[in-house]
Amino acid sequence: MAATPPTPAPPRILLAGDAHGRLHQLFKRVKSVNQSTGPFHALLCVGQFFSPEGDAEGAPGDVAEYLEGRAAVPIPTYFIGDYGPAAPRLLSKAAAGARGFTPGGIEICPNLFWLRGSNGFTLHGLSVVYLSGKKGPGGPGCYSQDDVDALRALAEEPGIVDLFLTNEWPTGVVNGADNSNVPNQILDPHGYDPVVAELVADIKPRYHIAGTKGVFYSREPYVNDSAAHVTRFIGLANVGNKEKQKFIHAISPTPASTMSSADIHAKPPNATLSPYAAPAKSVSMEEASKRPADNTDGQYWRYDVKRQRQGEAEGGRLCFKFTSSGSCPRGSKCHYRHDEEAVEHYQRNVCFDFLNKGKCERGPECKFAHSLSGDTSVGDAKPCSERRRVESSCWFCLSSPDVESHLVISIGEAYYCALAKGPIVPNHVLMIPVEHCPSTLMMPPEAEVELGRYKNALVKYFEKQGKTAVFFEWVSQHSRHANLQAVPVPFSKADAVNKIFHLAAKRLGFEFSVVNPDGAKAARESLISQSESKSSIFYVELPEGKILLHMIDGNEKFPAQFGREVLAGLLSMADRADWRNCKLTKEEEIKMVDDFKQGFHEFDPAE
Repeated sequence: MAATPPTPAPPRILLAGDAHGRLHQLFKRVKSVNQSTGPFHALLCVGQFFSPEGDAEGAPGDVAEYLEGRAAVPIPTYFIGDYGPAAPRLLSKAAAGARGFTPGGIEICPNLFWLRGSNGFTLHGLSVVYLSGKKGPGGPGCYSQDDVDALRALAEEPGIVDLFLTNEWPTGVVNGADNSNVPNQILDPHGYDPVVAELVADIKPRYHIAGTKGVFYSREPYVNDSAAHVTRFIGLANVGNKEKQKFIHAISPTPASTMSSADIHAKPPNATLSPYAAPAKSVSMEEASKRPADNTDGQYWRYDVKRQRQGEAEGGRLCFKFTSSGSCPRGSKCHYRHDEEAVEHYQRNVCFDFLNKGKCERGPECKFAHSLSGDTSVGDAKPCSERRRVESSCWFCLSSPDVESHLVISIGEAYYCALAKGPIVPNHVLMIPVEHCPSTLMMPPEAEVELGRYKNALVKYFEKQGKTAVFFEWVSQHSRHANLQAVPVPFSKADAVNKIFHLAAKRLGFEFSVVNPDGAKAARESLISQSESKSSIFYVELPEGKILLHMIDGNEKFPAQFGREVLAGLLSMADRADWRNCKLTKEEEIKMVDDFKQGFHEFDPAE
């Protein structure tokens, strides 16, 4: 009888508070801890990573020595505190030549990763979610509304988040805790953020790590509303603080994805109620378990604008996933409200916070509308398909008022081509079904033939420029309108495409399968035969004709921009991994389209 393989040891992670640019002191301590009680797999830094002193031209601190290669980072280190007077200058210079892709960080020097914006990634089996930057008026070092909304959507996805990293503490974290011996700094309102409280109440991580307040605090575990597991909050002090407060802390959590149900449900005897549900009281665990689920699932910040307008005091909370996409993977089990009217308002550019709160704290700086009258910047949308009302403002339906028709470069019978909005490179092309269809793999055979002609035309067009084509598509269970992306890659980097996608997959904890490596046409036919309408997949068609395929598990948090992020890394354009960083004016987009059409004219199969 074969022996049972040993259970792998859980990863060992170090946590650190605000570095304030004192990297020599931080890494000296890391080396010491690593030698005495290690090895540790990674260091996660929260709070301000850069020095708070100096100015944009130059600031004290040790960061530059590591960026310039004069000092080495001892273990893989990830940071989210991307602010400080010199931070924009140092990060923009580093990001310009950065390697890698963004969900797991931009590698700004060997072993040092900048976690920018908000996202989630897998680190040694652990699900890690982060919010970079801090609350502020916007700009460098401040998180954006898009960053917050992305995490709200992530919170709707199935699966348990192991670690949630933020710079500032969540407002109310001490509610219901034993505060008899807490330091005075904890009672100081500075360094608390209500938005972080909203997010952690939604995400329900097993560990929440934060910095900024300059004090170490390990709160008693608390139970989460409508979730089996408890959350542990750890606040960390500044590196090298004079009060000798703890600024580095070690944990070794078993990934939730490998834990037994009994372990996930385990509740320590000192666990409290969630500090974010309602004004917390000292209620016993026995009493808490007897409360109705509808009462304990109380995130105060979401409420029903529609009922509020009617004068009703109570209302349901909107599901961001459903409101933004028209569907929710939890279906009837979702604890938030699925409102078709809210979907229509959202698709007409109405602010999500306005729909929930009846107001938006961003005021005139908000990019979205604060009116339900229909008098918005987008205007009333008309349906492009009777199958779903939410298709009324589909970005890719040619009959939709939201389609950006000035980006269209060619229209065929079943497909049309458009330049990508916020492209990685100027000739970044999307091939889009004319009919509303969630996957190109579901299109009829005659449409597949036309798609083949467009792909061949793009290959020839790119070859004329000394480049090859890489095609990729992400098909989610909740995809609304398909688009197959084509990105030109210089011949000199064509051989590296296969390697970098495999490397990126390994970093996210999966392996690609190779679909029928005998040729591009046969491979795609095999891919179509394998695909199922209800499956979520990602595939990339390599220059040599092979197709790499990943079947996405229902509980897997797969980054929607994975293909783009990998190619941005390959092209040494990591700062262009997020399309929002690459937006052009409409005039620039029109010129880009005109330039493309001039060169593509001789290859266009629709001509």
